[in-house]
Amino acid sequence: MTIPIVPKLLRSHLSDLAERDARIDGRGRWEGRELEVQHSILPRAEGSARVRMGDTIVLAGVKFQIMTPYPDRPNQGGLMCSAEVRPVAGRNWESGPPSPESIELGRVVDRGIRESGCIDVDSLCIIPGEKAWQVILDLFAISDDGNLFDAFALAGIVALRNATVPAERFEVGEDYQLSVSKTPIMCSYHRVGGRFVFDATAREELGGDERIHITLGDDNNVHSLQKGLKGIFSADEFTEIMDNAIERTEKLRKIVDEL
Repeated sequence: MTIPIVPKLLRSHLSDLAERDARIDGRGRWEGRELEVQHSILPRAEGSARVRMGDTIVLAGVKFQIMTPYPDRPNQGGLMCSAEVRPVAGRNWESGPPSPESIELGRVVDRGIRESGCIDVDSLCIIPGEKAWQVILDLFAISDDGNLFDAFALAGIVALRNATVPAERFEVGEDYQLSVSKTPIMCSYHRVGGRFVFDATAREELGGDERIHITLGDDNNVHSLQKGLKGIFSADEFTEIMDNAIERTEKLRKIVDEL
């Protein structure tokens, strides 16, 4: 990803807006963009989802393959998550091998899902020490207007919750729905104009500073916490962010549960 020179005028404008407790698109500090979530939209995937946050649009697809369990975990299957962002998503993305930014996207989403324990890897075992299911979660950005982290994380958990294990195709039994016991939800915050905001747009990311990504579970346990870019935040800022994340994840979880 090629990082353009941050226009001084943009940073100055964002700071002026922050002094009036305003944002570049008219939202409040903690207000998210219009959200659309769909599932089962890719006919050739075992599970899929599409998420639109404003003009950020992403897809998630789930596939399965049979793996040989690792020697130290003979009774467990696996989960693999990757994110791909191509030039069609935005002018700052380039073709070629995965960029450090796209690798970070995949790893942060993976960590939130994996650490939640929402997928029981023991249940993915077919024959101990010989065969187990590997769950492959692929994330694709169609349009990047900021906050790909939350969009990918939301699409990922929706796709997993609607995934079917293709046991019949692999001749190891009958098809069944993948068991997903929890609904981890990520919320991301970006320092823009000197204060943190929720669900930053691409322009806010361009003119902003450090960011933080929080994945909370059904019981508000913290499954992952990731800080990005240089900068620090105070204890009071973190408390304010966490309080908002608890409230926001509850609302997003209800949306997922109603699909």
